[in-house]
Amino acid sequence: MKDKLMDFDRALELFEPVLGFEVHVELGTRTKMFSAAPNPAHPDFHDVEPNTLVDPLSLGLPGSLPVVNALAVRHSIALGLALGCEIAESSRFARKNYFYPDVPKNYQISQYDEPIAFEGQVEIELADGRQVTIPIERAHMEEDAGKLTHVGGSTGRIQGAEYSLVDYNRAGVPLVEIVTKPIFGAEHDAPELAKAYVAAIRDIVLSLGISEARMERGNLRCDANVSLRPRGQERLGTRTETKNVNSMRSVERAVRYEIQRQAAILADGGTITQETRHWHEDTGTTSAGRVKSDADDYRYFPEPDLLPVQPSRELVEELRALLPEQPVARRRRLKGDWGFSDLEFQDVVNGDMLHVVEATVAAGAAPQAARKWWTGELARVANERGVDASTLVEPAHVAELQRLIDEGTLTDRLARQALEGVIAGEGSPSEVAAARGLQVVTDESALVAAVDEALAAQPDVLQKIRDGKVQAAGAVIGAVMKAMRGQADAARVREIVLERASS
Repeated sequence: MKDKLMDFDRALELFEPVLGFEVHVELGTRTKMFSAAPNPAHPDFHDVEPNTLVDPLSLGLPGSLPVVNALAVRHSIALGLALGCEIAESSRFARKNYFYPDVPKNYQISQYDEPIAFEGQVEIELADGRQVTIPIERAHMEEDAGKLTHVGGSTGRIQGAEYSLVDYNRAGVPLVEIVTKPIFGAEHDAPELAKAYVAAIRDIVLSLGISEARMERGNLRCDANVSLRPRGQERLGTRTETKNVNSMRSVERAVRYEIQRQAAILADGGTITQETRHWHEDTGTTSAGRVKSDADDYRYFPEPDLLPVQPSRELVEELRALLPEQPVARRRRLKGDWGFSDLEFQDVVNGDMLHVVEATVAAGAAPQAARKWWTGELARVANERGVDASTLVEPAHVAELQRLIDEGTLTDRLARQALEGVIAGEGSPSEVAAARGLQVVTDESALVAAVDEALAAQPDVLQKIRDGKVQAAGAVIGAVMKAMRGQADAARVREIVLERASS
């Protein structure tokens, strides 16, 4: 049944939204959190066959014992510091007991009442330049679960599926879960704030170099908590938790949808069920998951096979000294370095393309050229396909494409054709251009012959140009470009046409 939605502005007149976010970051270490099994979040182990990155601990076999990944601890401390958190002198792992087919031990090793990092805050910036402080309650270490694939049915979920498959490659991947305190005062900015916060977390993670933070791969996942309370009421409303939203745009849309859905229910005298919700990218809606209580009994108890984590003050200060600049400061620096206008820079930010434009510039492209490709052609293709532009092509390939244009090997039109091939997986821009025969024709005699043929077909054009109507050359240039399948340099063709007219 389709949810009834209230107009967003009307919902904000009647109710105050209170937000909260739980962001899971997969750390890109070579091995898993508590074993030597390869970590699928590391670039060397992407796209492997299911159940090949496993060991006795990943599979929960009796007698297997965990050993803490020291690099994952360093990464976790660095992330906690970047979030402005205090780092605990001693933190402890616990067993979070629950049964799912993708948790073969029947418990998850996590941190409960003694997290590695706590009491922090992150500054984010909205589109109009306003800064908002997001309070961080904790950041704790844990291991990921495996992955279930439900086969059959129309939704890809367990309801209606014929059977389910489980892949334990992801079981044991190092995670840091970042939990905010309740966020008040977002008001009409709530959807944008949600997107900006997750973007800030991703920027921090990328700048630390601890994860690829690709949401489409699940390296970074957000659970968005939304509740509403009537204007003037002190008691918090009942919250829902929309799980594992996997793009910035979806985070924004999911928060907006939940505000509108909950407002319609409350205005009609109904009550909100405290539950998890699933986000559906295709329909832009959420649906009910499982009922969830604040008092879920996971029967936490200290992990008996692991000692407390007690980082030295020297290590903490060493990692603090290596912290990169904060996202707000970084944005302002990049805007100045690139020489973008406010509108140009906001186009990049709104399209969630800051990191790919930065990577493209780092790969050798001029800032304006990098911006043009990502906010132009790549944004168009991404919108058509309903995906993030960053998933289409590597920044280095965009920089290579622009280099081929700058060298005169490709025209803009040919470069767009080469880009199609790169997106289709045909290789690098140079390889696609060679395979498709897209290089610009530089043979002067061939260009002159093509111009003479076009002029012969339009004998009145020469006289019009000689009479001062230079724009008439456009018809000849168009004919030449068509005859040469776009592989001529239009500027050089124009020069030849004008030379013919003056001779």
